Amino acid sequence: MSQTKNIHLPLSQLGNGSIQGKLDIELEKVFDNIHDKNTEAKHKRTITIKLEFLPDENRQTIAVNSDFVTKLAKIKGVSTTVLTGKDIKSGRVEARELKSSVPGQTYFDDDLQQKTDVGDPVDEEEKIKEKKVINLREGN
Repeated sequence: MSQTKNIHLPLSQLGNGSIQGKLDIELEKVFDNIHDKNTEAKHKRTITIKLEFLPDENRQTIAVNSDFVTKLAKIKGVSTTVLTGKDIKSGRVEARELKSSVPGQTYFDDDLQQKTDVGDPVDEEEKIKEKKVINLREGN
């Protein structure tokens, strides 16, 4: 006994197009994630669409529910170096990010301004040092 079945349920038309609309939103998330430079390029991204069919007692009316699970590439972590120590006068613990590659070394930022190892402009540091200079020729 062979029956011919005619099932016409295009995904793009189910739920008045709302399932396709939800898929479009999830696809946008996937492609935004692919183009995000903070993610691993070759990491797999997936969209899983689950369609659940719940027939009534007469098997004539069927509720169709959809669920979407999207897995994206994780954002890459960032590493940095922090300099820390205690201020001799106040005893307070201090911590600042090391901006140059070596403690005590100056560097040039993107605007070609010379900065200290923690990112302060060298001009300001020099002014502070000038104020702290002790003139031994002057009598105390």
